Amino acid sequence: MDSKERYIAPPESAGVGPADCITPTETADVCPAGMECLIDIDRIMVHQVVEVLETFTGWETNNKYAVRNAEGHRLYDAYEESGFCMRQCCGNRRGFIMHIVDNFNKEVIRVTKEFKCCACYGCLWCACCGCCAQELTIESPVGEVIGFVRQTCSIFAVKFQVLDRERNPVMVISGPLCMCRAFWCCDKTFSVYSFKDGGSDKRIGKIAKKFSGFGKELFTTADNFGVKFPKDLDVKMKAILMGAVFLIDFMYFEREPEKTD
Repeated sequence: MDSKERYIAPPESAGVGPADCITPTETADVCPAGMECLIDIDRIMVHQVVEVLETFTGWETNNKYAVRNAEGHRLYDAYEESGFCMRQCCGNRRGFIMHIVDNFNKEVIRVTKEFKCCACYGCLWCACCGCCAQELTIESPVGEVIGFVRQTCSIFAVKFQVLDRERNPVMVISGPLCMCRAFWCCDKTFSVYSFKDGGSDKRIGKIAKKFSGFGKELFTTADNFGVKFPKDLDVKMKAILMGAVFLIDFMYFEREPEKTD
């Protein structure tokens, strides 16, 4: 796919529904087109759409998400693009492109994750080897990189760095000490800190994986996330934190469904 062509959501994704973006009261000269919805808000919800085919067959399908504001109004829809063989053979370790589209079905943000065969999601130390660290590239508009999310070396807790377009650290995302699935019925919180003097400074937000209920958690791989950030945070940084949700979901919550006989 040409990196600058308009992305058209596939027909099978039509069930996600059109975005319902509320026009903000202010605009910013540096705000990329289509991201005005993020200016006046301090939180978003990211809901993964339940895939019926995946639930009953166990075959991995492209993920779909709805992004909403605190009032429940739909801001964006996100559609995964990945190869069939990549999904079945590599599962949640697969590379993907996440197309985030507005209410006109125009791609506003693109999130790209390259496949890394040496990466092991369960091993925190793998990120100590740069070539094995998981990384996202976020573009808005498509073709113009605004930042990155990169897994960093850690001994005890999951850690990521949010980098600007020049790869300067801006924020640190620190996950819980225990990511064991035995505690899947509890919320999981990834704290967001500002970056200062080579490390994390003060907490400015969070990404929380919400417990979706026993039925949904047991029989589907669909997840719900809440993202909180300062209202006056640069919209580009808000978009990068939105992208971080997809990396966290794939790495720690996108368990591989059991295939039926």
